[in-house]
Amino acid sequence: MKLEIAISFLAVALLAGCSTTSASKSGGGTISGLTGGAKAPASGVIAALGNGLVGNASLDASDRKRALQAEYQALEYSPAGKTVEWKNSTGTRSGEVVAAQPYQVGSQNCRQYTHTVRIDGTPQSARGTACRNEDGTWTPLT
Repeated sequence: MKLEIAISFLAVALLAGCSTTSASKSGGGTISGLTGGAKAPASGVIAALGNGLVGNASLDASDRKRALQAEYQALEYSPAGKTVEWKNSTGTRSGEVVAAQPYQVGSQNCRQYTHTVRIDGTPQSARGTACRNEDGTWTPLT
């Protein structure tokens, strides 16, 4: 745990020279499975998250997209502590993302967040940090 924290702080320190100037928000249609009528981000914004915190979870492409959209929604739009939920059409896979209060590293906005994925009712949680890039994308540090 201490090593993970140290690595996160090192990554944040390395990104301190990066800049963020605008808070442009990409939009699209409503994300299926998210609460609150959230807007779906453009696919490039989602692609920038890579595998996000879902990592190697056993998700098909559609579920992975829902999970990454929820991560983006939580990072970009959600107030600290608010849960952004997603689920697939059969209800066998779901998840929730909760982002902490944003903070500044240099001129870049960063947030810690937690993503819990449930596959057939079994939860798997991961915690990490992401920082917002100048183009509106978020880069996970973990």
